[in-house]
Amino acid sequence: MTQSRRNFLRNSACGLGAAALLSSLDQLNLVHAMVQPPVASDYRALVCIFLSGGNDCNNTIIPLDSEYNNYFNVRNPSGLAIPQASLLPLPNSVGGGGRPFGMHPNLSPEVANPALAKGLLDVWNAGKLAVLFNTGNLVQPLTRAQYLAGSAKPYQLFSHSDQVTQQQTVSSKSVGQTGWGGRVADLTGALNGNVALPMNVSVAGTTLFQTGITSRQLAIGSTGSLSAVLNLNWTNGVASANPFNAGSSYRSLLGMDSDALLIKGASDTTNGALTADAALNTAGDPALTAVFPVTSLGNQLKQIAKLIKVRDLAGITMKRQIFFCTLGNFDTHTNQTSTTLTGNQGNNFTQLSQAMKAFYDEMVAQGISDKVTTFTQSDFGRTLQASGSGANAVGSDHAWGNHAFIMGGAVNGRAFYGTYPVLTLGGPDDTDNRGRWIPTTSTDQFAATLAAWYGLAPADVPTVFPNLFKFAPQNLGFLP
Repeated sequence: MTQSRRNFLRNSACGLGAAALLSSLDQLNLVHAMVQPPVASDYRALVCIFLSGGNDCNNTIIPLDSEYNNYFNVRNPSGLAIPQASLLPLPNSVGGGGRPFGMHPNLSPEVANPALAKGLLDVWNAGKLAVLFNTGNLVQPLTRAQYLAGSAKPYQLFSHSDQVTQQQTVSSKSVGQTGWGGRVADLTGALNGNVALPMNVSVAGTTLFQTGITSRQLAIGSTGSLSAVLNLNWTNGVASANPFNAGSSYRSLLGMDSDALLIKGASDTTNGALTADAALNTAGDPALTAVFPVTSLGNQLKQIAKLIKVRDLAGITMKRQIFFCTLGNFDTHTNQTSTTLTGNQGNNFTQLSQAMKAFYDEMVAQGISDKVTTFTQSDFGRTLQASGSGANAVGSDHAWGNHAFIMGGAVNGRAFYGTYPVLTLGGPDDTDNRGRWIPTTSTDQFAATLAAWYGLAPADVPTVFPNLFKFAPQNLGFLP
């Protein structure tokens, strides 16, 4: 059967499955109409590690003062409490009201077992790791009294899918259509100039976080040589139509019907994928200095480190990049911990800390640790009150406020930001007597601080973060 030119283009573009989808095609001209900044003279990158499922902040960073007793009294009967002697003190800290805190032992597992790869304690001691306390999705600043009185709260609070969406879009009143990383890319894309790769790259599939209005994201594989991560292929048709050949009939079709928005969008997306594939084929498989753990997150961060290393290859020359990766299995309703701290969260923390430390070491080896900032996000925190009982069965339920890590050479580290919640059931930070902490720092503030360091112009901040004006301070100060 003979196909029309438009159908051929549509079907062929769909066959190139690694090309990222373009959202909001009807608004293609929005950013083009804006005054564009000059190409950046320096390099900067943001790396988001999404802890999928809702990390339990209460077993991540724990007070070592008298409030440890509140934590222990609530969690110990079920077996969920971590013994105080097992916690890793975070010394010489700034912020946190001058209080002492410790972190989960698996966040630096080499302390208990020197044979294991190092985790985050060395990065903390070097002053390149910070912790943001009790951050989360908010419509407006909120107290317990206001919450109980029915004041505005995030849409579908405590729902995984909705809170993940809000973390990635910074839109808490309704379902957002674009991610804050994507909107940042829309407004800072010109800092890269004309380059072969999109600003936004994911090694965890296409994400809402990196979906913009006009910017495209590139989703690549998490293992193997950079020359093979896109896995684009041409399996049908005559050689003269092969899209990988310049001047082929397929390439000619991509330049037609550019006045039709949908056709132009599909053509631009396909052209972008083919151009990226050619650039990554040139990049090959660069050697790295740091030894990355062979784990899910280790592989993802290793791939990101490779992409950063080849950023100045001919045809790439990136000045700004935003990366996304993920670590799952944080929905710990059961088997969160064990007597040997090897439950789901403990094992995840070993993987997280070793992968983050290897990535930090590689950025130091590349001489750009101060140009790359890595941060964590998660659906939400978890209840202080346990669900279930017994070392292998105990877990925790969906909650709200959470703690986040920020790592990099530019980070004002060895410091705590935000306000640690009062660990009392029914206390001033609790929603419903289960230990669901009302956030005291919004996701808007967290993301806006990262975006400002990355290069988002002050005039563009309200476009990316329209709800930020409700919160103070708007810059949290963990980056210069």
